[in-house]
Amino acid sequence: MTASAKIIGLVPIGKIPRDVLKVIAAHITGYLNLKTEILPPLKHPSYACDLRRLQYDAGIILSTLESMPFHDHDKVIGVLDVDLFIPVFTHVFGEARQGGKHALVSLYRLGSPPSIRKKLSPCILERAAKVALHELGHLFNRVHCEDSNCIMHFTGLVEDLDKIPPYFCPYCAAALPPI
Repeated sequence: MTASAKIIGLVPIGKIPRDVLKVIAAHITGYLNLKTEILPPLKHPSYACDLRRLQYDAGIILSTLESMPFHDHDKVIGVLDVDLFIPVFTHVFGEARQGGKHALVSLYRLGSPPSIRKKLSPCILERAAKVALHELGHLFNRVHCEDSNCIMHFTGLVEDLDKIPPYFCPYCAAALPPI
């Protein structure tokens, strides 16, 4: 990585355990050789709550992130603990705009309900890191991959998320920008 290279920003949205952010940062650094920085937290996204669904609209939260200046960061991943949706899915683990600058990772469906968690298990931490790597792949313009051994393979269930490794297949890795 060159001295002029920007870094990946991780921004907690609401109350997110610092361990989650550290694990995500370690995975991004370890698998993609990209420096990460944990940014100051943002307020809980109550503005994005859809009262009919009792979930949070990922598109509204992404739009809010896009309106904020993150000048020193090439890409920014917001990490939150609310149940996200997009209009075509009942829920999503994360969301990103293809080739964009901002993504989201939700811890909500990655393990036991947030209201009864005393601490996050290693399994939940690994799942969060996988979702972050997947969404970062979208930010680097990767689409879903047919290879079930690639982090870019679509997963809608935690059981499927557990089966995929936390790295890119050779085809997807070759298409990532040089680091």
